[in-house]
Amino acid sequence: MDKTKVINILNKIKSRCIRHRLYYPYPRFWILTAFAIFMIWFAFALPRPLFKPVYSTIIEDENGNFLSARIANDYQWRFPKTDSVPDKFKQCVRFFEDEYFFYHPGVNPVSFGRAIIQNIKAKKVVSGGSTLTMQVIRMSLNDQSRNVFTKLYEMLLAFRLELGYSKNEILNLYASHAPFGGNVVGLDAAAWRYFGRPAFRLSWGETAALAVLPNAPALIFPGKNHTIYLKKRNRLLDKLCAKGIIEKTTCELAKAEPLPDKPKALPQLAPHLLNKLINDGVSGQTIRTTINSDIQQFAANTARKYIRYYAGNFIHNMAIVVLDTHSGEAKAYVGNIDVEGLKNTPYVDNAIANRSSGSILKPFLYAAMLDEGQLLPTSLVSDIPTHFGAYAPENFEKTYEGVVPADIALAHSLNVPAVRELDQYGVVKLHHILHQIGFTSIDRTPDYYGLSLILGGAEVNLLEATSAYSGMGRAVLSYLSSGKYYADDFRPARLVKKEYPVDDKPVPSKIGAAALWYTLEALTTVNRPWGEIGWDFFASTHKIAWKTGTSIGSRDAWAIGVTPEYTVGVWVGNSSGEGRPGLTGVTHAAPVMFEIFKSLKTKTWFRQPTQDMQKISVCKQSGFRATDKCEAEEMWVPRNGVKVKSCPYHNSVFLDETGKYRVTGESYPVSKMQIQSRFVLPPAQEYYYKQNHPEYTALPPYMPGCSLPGEQMMDILVPDNNTAVYIPKGIDGKLGMLVFEAVHRRKDATIFWHIDNDFIQETHGIHKIEVTPSIGKHILLIEDEEGNVVRRRFKVLNN
Repeated sequence: MDKTKVINILNKIKSRCIRHRLYYPYPRFWILTAFAIFMIWFAFALPRPLFKPVYSTIIEDENGNFLSARIANDYQWRFPKTDSVPDKFKQCVRFFEDEYFFYHPGVNPVSFGRAIIQNIKAKKVVSGGSTLTMQVIRMSLNDQSRNVFTKLYEMLLAFRLELGYSKNEILNLYASHAPFGGNVVGLDAAAWRYFGRPAFRLSWGETAALAVLPNAPALIFPGKNHTIYLKKRNRLLDKLCAKGIIEKTTCELAKAEPLPDKPKALPQLAPHLLNKLINDGVSGQTIRTTINSDIQQFAANTARKYIRYYAGNFIHNMAIVVLDTHSGEAKAYVGNIDVEGLKNTPYVDNAIANRSSGSILKPFLYAAMLDEGQLLPTSLVSDIPTHFGAYAPENFEKTYEGVVPADIALAHSLNVPAVRELDQYGVVKLHHILHQIGFTSIDRTPDYYGLSLILGGAEVNLLEATSAYSGMGRAVLSYLSSGKYYADDFRPARLVKKEYPVDDKPVPSKIGAAALWYTLEALTTVNRPWGEIGWDFFASTHKIAWKTGTSIGSRDAWAIGVTPEYTVGVWVGNSSGEGRPGLTGVTHAAPVMFEIFKSLKTKTWFRQPTQDMQKISVCKQSGFRATDKCEAEEMWVPRNGVKVKSCPYHNSVFLDETGKYRVTGESYPVSKMQIQSRFVLPPAQEYYYKQNHPEYTALPPYMPGCSLPGEQMMDILVPDNNTAVYIPKGIDGKLGMLVFEAVHRRKDATIFWHIDNDFIQETHGIHKIEVTPSIGKHILLIEDEEGNVVRRRFKVLNN
C-alpha cells in the first residue's frame, strides 16, 4: 500500500468522525496509549514473589546455631533467604561482579558498552556486561537462552527491580539464589557445604573463594579446575587489597588458605526433631527451635556412649528428651543415635514411638488418689497375692509385703498395690486424667485397658511422658508463685521458639499442687530396692524425683526425673520391639538419666505448697487419720485428706491379767482385764507382713473358753473371690495341679478344705493344697476346728 492510499484512508476516517461528532485519534493518541500500556506493564512486570523455589528445611538452636537440615524437594541445597549478607561477601562479590553496584540504576552503560566492544573484537560472546541486579533477574526468570532480546528484557526488569527494592535487598536476593556449583544454591548453603560453618564466620580467603563461584559454577567446581579457580580467587583478593578493603598482610594470609575440596556433610545434631517438625507441617524455612545445642550435644554423646556398651547385649537404641520444667521447652531431643559400625536403624524416632508404659504411669494414680482424698501420703496399702478374674499382677521380685505405705509402694514401684489402688480409684477416672494431662497415645476405651492400664497395658511415647512429668513440676511452680492453676501447666513440650499466646485465666486444677508435691517427694526416695545402680552414677546430693519402668518381656526401659529446673526422660530398648534379658529401667535407663542430670547441675527443690494443704492428726503406723487408739502426729496433707477414713488397724484388745490371752466380758472378770491398743492386720496381710517385720506383735490366742464370734481368724490367699483360673498342662499334655493357699492367725490351727461341699483334705501349720477341679464354676470353703468359715467362688477355664 503506497503513501497516497494511506493518506486517503485517514482522510475518510477524519471526515466520518467529524460528521458523527466523534473524536479523531491523532497519532499522538496512539503514542500516549502505547506509553500508558508500557508503564502499566512496567509497574507489574516483576513477578510476585520474585523467586518461587523450594527451600531446604533448616533448624537452629535457641541461639540461632545450626542444628540440622534437609535438602529441598528438588534435591538442591538451597537455604531459605536470610535477612542480611555478611560484609565480607558484599565487598567480594561487588569487586568481582559489579564494582559500581551501589551507583547504577540496575544497568551500567559503561560496562555494557565495554562488553559489546569486547565481544565484537573477539567475534564471540566473552562478556555479558550484566550487573548484579541483572543477574538476579536472570536467576528469577530461570531462562537459559542468551540473546539480545533476553538481554534487553533483563535490563528493563533490572531497572524495575531497582525501583522496588533497596540495594541491600537486591544483594540479599543474589546471595540467597546464586548457584555455587553442583546442587548448592545460595551463600549460606555454600558456606556450610564447603567450609562447615555459617557465612558470617568465613575468612576473607574463604569468602573470596565463594564469591567467584556464581560467575561460572559449572566450570569452577571445588575439587576440579584447581588452577583456574585459584587464579580467580587470588585476583579478587589482590583487587580488594588494591582498593584498600583489606591490608596486604591479610591478603597474603588469605591467598595462602586452601581452596575448598568436595562438599562436606552438613551437621545433623537433631535429625529426628527436624523430621518431626517437617511431619508436623513446618518445612521449607529456617526454624528457630528451643534446643540448647550444648545440652543436645551432651545428650547425643551420652546416648552413643551407652549404646556402644549396651550393644554387647544386643540393645541398640535409645531416646532422650530434656525439658525446661518451668517453660516446658525442649532443651534436648535425641530420637535415636547413629553408632558407627552398628546397624541399629538410627532413622527411627523413638522419642515419639509408642511403647509399653511399664510403671511410669503409677505416679499419676498416686497423685490423683491423694487429690481426691482416697489416700494419704503414707497410708498403708495392701500387698498380697491378688487376682482379678484371670488377671493376676505380680511384683517385680515376686515377693509381698502384706501392707506397705503408699509412698514407699510408689518409690519401690510395687505392682500389686498399684493395681489394687486402680481398682479402688477406677480405670475410667484415671483414663480421663491421663488424657487431660496430655497422653494422647492412650486412645482406646478404658474397658480395653482395664486394670493393666497401670502396668504397661497402655502405650505412651517418651516425649508425651516427659511432658506430663514436667507438667507435675510446672503445676507446683505455678501454684507456688500465684496460688492458681493454668491451662499451660499440663501441655505438650514446646519445640519451636516463638511467641505463644499467654492464657493467664485461672482454671480448675487437674491434680492439685499438694498432691503433686507429695508425689514428687515420694519419688525422691534414695533407698530404692533391687540395687538401683543408677543412683550410684549421680554423685550429687541434689534432690531429683525420678521413676523407672520396664515393660513386659524386657522390651522397654524407662527413666524420667524431675527437678524445678529440668525434666529428663530416657527410653532404652530396640526399635524393632525385641526384648533383651536383663533390660530394665533401673539398670539401663536410670544411669543415662543421672549422667545427664549431673551435667545440668540442678540446685533447687520445690517448696511445700502448704496453702493447698490442711494439717490433721495422722496415725504414725498406718498413715490413716488417727483415732484415739493411735499414736498420732500432726501432718500437712492435701485439702481433701480430711475425707480419708480413720485408721482401721488400731483396735482395743482385752487381755487377761497376765497379758497372755485375749478374753471377753462374758467369760472373764472385767475388773481383771487389761485393755491395750494394738496394731492388728487382717490374716492375709499379717501373714506376709510379719515375715518382713519381726517387730510386729501378733494377737495372743483367746483364753480357753473365750472367743469373739465373727472375728476374722483366717483368710484364703489363693484364689481370690470370683477369680478365673487355668489349669496348667505338662509337657506330656496332661493337666497339672492348682495350688490353693490359706492363712490362720494361730500357728497350730487345723483347716479343713472343701470344694462344692466335697471334703478334700485338712492342713496344719502351712495351709496349701494341690487340686485339679473340673472345668466350670466352683465354691471353695475352708473351716477351722472352732467353726470359723471362709468361702471363695472361682471358675476354671478351658485351657
